[in-house]
Amino acid sequence: MIFPRAEWEKFRDRIAALPMQAQWWKRVFLGNAMDVEMDATGRVLVSPELRAAAHITKDTVLLGMGSYFELWDAATYAAQEAENTQGPMPDVFKDFSF
Repeated sequence: MIFPRAEWEKFRDRIAALPMQAQWWKRVFLGNAMDVEMDATGRVLVSPELRAAAHITKDTVLLGMGSYFELWDAATYAAQEAENTQGPMPDVFKDFSF
């Protein structure tokens, strides 16, 4: 996930407030967070550690998710999308109007 600073601070505060039984997930989300910079051409430089953790090799997909972005390895995203769109939509969309 890639957050603008203000959205990251909200997310960070929500994660930090979780109870002790979520301690390992708090470590995953908070302990692996990194600031990233844009280069002179406007590209976001993602560290090798974060790329490895996300299994990103070369081609990527950047998804706008409202208040944050998700960065996926393109092949992984395509496989997940295919798997998750095979069946019917979840019940939460039953009364949802598009």
